[in-house]
Amino acid sequence: MTQWPITGLDVDELTSHGWTPVPFQQFILKLHSRCNLSCDYCYLYNLADDGWRTLPRVMSPETVSLSCQRIVEHVTTHRIGRIEVILHGGEPLLAGPAVLTDIATTLARDLPTGTEFDLLVQTNGVLLDETVLRLLRTHGIRVGISVDGEPDDHDRRRRHADGRGSYAEISEALRLLGSRTYRHLFAGLLCVVDPDTDPVRTYESLLSFAPPRINFLLPHGNWSVPPPRRSPDSGDTPYGDWLVATFDRWYDAPSQETEVRLFAEIINLVLGGQSRTESVGLSPVALIAINTDGALEQVDTLRSAYDGAAATGLAVTSNSLDDALRHPAIAARQIGAAALGEVCQRCDLRTVCGGGHYPHRYRADNGFRNASVYCPDLSRLIRHIDARVRVDLGTR
Repeated sequence: MTQWPITGLDVDELTSHGWTPVPFQQFILKLHSRCNLSCDYCYLYNLADDGWRTLPRVMSPETVSLSCQRIVEHVTTHRIGRIEVILHGGEPLLAGPAVLTDIATTLARDLPTGTEFDLLVQTNGVLLDETVLRLLRTHGIRVGISVDGEPDDHDRRRRHADGRGSYAEISEALRLLGSRTYRHLFAGLLCVVDPDTDPVRTYESLLSFAPPRINFLLPHGNWSVPPPRRSPDSGDTPYGDWLVATFDRWYDAPSQETEVRLFAEIINLVLGGQSRTESVGLSPVALIAINTDGALEQVDTLRSAYDGAAATGLAVTSNSLDDALRHPAIAARQIGAAALGEVCQRCDLRTVCGGGHYPHRYRADNGFRNASVYCPDLSRLIRHIDARVRVDLGTR
């Protein structure tokens, strides 16, 4: 079996032809390997990879120290002016205040003078109370929260292990986060698209929290294990239709109520700009994840593809982050159109779609050199946005 890019992408050959990797600028620290919710669509616990079972529950002080050291080395070596560090899990707040404090103070102390760094925690919000928010405010740690729309829709998917919904706890956390005291920490909301919900009502439910940004995510799946309602041999577009309806509600508002990252990125791309997200476009992906055991990993959503898909075989105990830049799977995310399969190479949307989110391209017989399993949905959304924007530009 040939699994591109692990087999089939020669990094030495790329280098000999003048390719140079883009240094990492986004660092994902997996502080805790367990979660206090049991969401039915979770890529980490309920899909292909169960490696979390053997990981340390929490990142140790030694691994925290070495991870920060590797980040500082990388930033210093490449003279990177701005980085983003995302505290992730599992549920990162389970790691406790000492771990958060250690990371924030170490990076603030050791990063080169003048380096701007944005520190963010991505949480389900259940543990986010005033005590935690005071700690986050002390260290300037911004907060992103996952919430899936209206209460009933959210509680159907994002539940505790005993079946209890989590909406009441999360809405209270969002009320605190949105208050005058902590509003400056509010980074935005993540929402997983569910085509069985009402798109406009979902968007307006999220909007009721006055988020500065919303990011809609497609459920993780691929050609071998398709996501719900996405048949690989069907041209139906349930996710595209949902996103189009949401786009029109967002775009037609008299003034911008919030940023919707996916829509903003597609508009930027159809107008000839570069993408700033890994889900669309062909810009180099410059992120690396560090697990609770210190392992260096690709983006962990790859765990939805197959067991071990995110692994590199590298670790902070024995490798620099520069070592990871030469890994074929990392290089594949940085070579733009050269990583696309034949179908995408021929497509007129390739510079905008970019093949779609990388984990969604996987097929068991050949790896990741395929179009996204969401190809019809992405085409539907991109063509709709392109048409609307061009009409407006022509009118103006």
